[in-house]
Amino acid sequence: MTKTEKDETEIPKAEAAAKREGSDDDSVSSEEEEDDLGLEGVLIRNPDASSSSSSEEEDDEEDQKMPAKKSDDSKSNSKSDKDNNNNNNNNRKRPSSSPQQKQTKKRTKKTRQAGPEIINVEFTFHDFDEKFFHGVKSLLHESSPVYQLHASALTDLMIENISVGTVCSTEGDGVNVFGFASILNVTTYGDKPCIQYLKKICLDHCPAERKQEMQHVLSGKTARPAGFYFHGRMVNMPLEINEVLQQQLVLDMDWAVENAEGGEAERKSLDFGAFVRMAPAHMDGGALIYRFFDDEIFATNAEFVYNVPAPQSFGSEEKLMVSIIVLTKTGHRAAMKELKQMVGSTGNSS
Repeated sequence: MTKTEKDETEIPKAEAAAKREGSDDDSVSSEEEEDDLGLEGVLIRNPDASSSSSSEEEDDEEDQKMPAKKSDDSKSNSKSDKDNNNNNNNNRKRPSSSPQQKQTKKRTKKTRQAGPEIINVEFTFHDFDEKFFHGVKSLLHESSPVYQLHASALTDLMIENISVGTVCSTEGDGVNVFGFASILNVTTYGDKPCIQYLKKICLDHCPAERKQEMQHVLSGKTARPAGFYFHGRMVNMPLEINEVLQQQLVLDMDWAVENAEGGEAERKSLDFGAFVRMAPAHMDGGALIYRFFDDEIFATNAEFVYNVPAPQSFGSEEKLMVSIIVLTKTGHRAAMKELKQMVGSTGNSS
C-alpha cells in the first residue's frame, strides 16, 4: 500500500490519495509526486573547518602569479569560461514554486563573516523507503543498546510497514536522515525474532504488580492492538522539526485506518489502542535522564512506567537504562498536545 504525500500545509491524506490516483494534470511532474512536507531549519558549520571560499581565494592568488598566456589561448579560455558561466547560471535556476511540488531545492548563500557560518537547510518528511535504510538503522543503533542487536531487522520491518511511519531527511536524498518515527504491531510482527526479543525484555523485568497487565498488552488479545513505538533523531534537531515529526506519525495512523486496502482485518490492525515505548535513558546520580525530551512527556502521560538496565555497551561509562513506557491512545494524544504547547511556548519566548 502506498501512502500519499505530506505537503507543507499538511493536506489530509485522503485528499492527497485522490490527487495521486486521479490527477491528470500535466503540470505536475513525477518529481512532484514524491511526498513531502518541507520545513526550514539551520545547521551551523564548524568555524575551524576549511571552506571552499578560502580555497578559491588561494587559487586566485596562484592564478595572479602565473605568467600571461598567448592571445590565442586567452581567447580560447575566455570562450570556455563563458560557456562554463552560462552552464553555472542555468544550474542556478530555482525549480518551480508550485504548491504541489514536494521536493524543492534550496541553494545556500555563503558569506564570510566573523563567527560560525550559518547554512540554511530544508527538512522534508517522507514515507519509509529502502533508500533510508542505512540512515534509520544508524539512528536506531546509536539511540540505545537495547536496539543494537536487531537494528537491521527492526529497520526492515519499519520499511515494510509503510502505512505508518515518517522519515525526516533533506531533499529526499536518503543519505542524511535526521529523524524517524514508526509503530509496529506486536501481533502482526509477533513471530519476528526482533519483536520477540523486545517482548522478552519487557516481561522479564516487569514489576510483579504490572506483570499481568503487561502480558495482556503484548499478547495481542486487547480490544485494540498494541504497537512498539520507535522514534529516533539527531539530538540537536530543532524542537519545531521534532514536533512535526511526531505529529506526522499521528496523521499516518489516522490515514492508515481510513484507507486500509486489506479490508476490516487490516483496518483493525492499524487502529492502535496502546503503545509500548522502550525509551533510551541513563542514570545521573539518583535521577533518570531521558535521551529524548519527548519521551519524558510520554512518560508523564503513560498508564505506567518502569525502568530496566540496558544491555552493556562497550566503552560506555554511563549507567544506561531503558524506560518502558506504556501509553493508551488517549495518553498519547494528550502527550502530543503537551508537546505542541511546549514547542510553541519555546518559540514565542525566543
